[in-house]
Amino acid sequence: MPERIPVVEKILSANDRLADENRACIDAAGVFSINIMASPGAGKTSLIEQTVRAFSSQYRIGMINGDILTSLDADRAAAAGAVAVQINTGGNCHLDAVMLQSALDQIGLESLDLLIVENVGNLICPAEFRLGTHKNVIVASIPEGDDKPHKYPSMYRGADVLVLNKIDLLPYVTFRMDFFRQGVAVLNPGVTQFDLSCRTGEGLQAWYDWLASNLSDRKVIFQT
Repeated sequence: MPERIPVVEKILSANDRLADENRACIDAAGVFSINIMASPGAGKTSLIEQTVRAFSSQYRIGMINGDILTSLDADRAAAAGAVAVQINTGGNCHLDAVMLQSALDQIGLESLDLLIVENVGNLICPAEFRLGTHKNVIVASIPEGDDKPHKYPSMYRGADVLVLNKIDLLPYVTFRMDFFRQGVAVLNPGVTQFDLSCRTGEGLQAWYDWLASNLSDRKVIFQT
């Protein structure tokens, strides 16, 4: 047992070094990148599909999907218009920097403007492993319940953006918005938040505007 903490620290330190290398490669290609995390069924892939459809006529989009076994989500992103690469983790409950590095070699960063990484559906492990992306996005959803920030603090503490999906179900599901917001505010008071429904389209424009702003900022940075 005393060896556990040093071993974990060594693993995370090695992962962080590779994450820095990934970021350098992404920056060198002039690509803006996001890591989308959520529990299974929250709507990660639906958000990616809607985003790809909205942006693919203007931006070149790549999607790297992490899944334990199938390529179903990567197939959906590809059908929407993204260049998609699948990572099957073989049982691992998260992506890490090593896995992402191998996928970056396949996806052709130089031909992209936006890279979307869909992490494995899980509210514990993904938060611990940096990938090298610019922003961490967590997708929550109304049917999951209002207690998730309280139960999974590390996920919410490390997010740059919080998307609350399936708000069209609020009339039908018991969800205390004030309790949810309270948990988020304690952990991450400055997080950027979007309430939306991928099914109805409500609130998606604000998400699109945020993403477009970041893409424009990246273009300015790499053109100067």
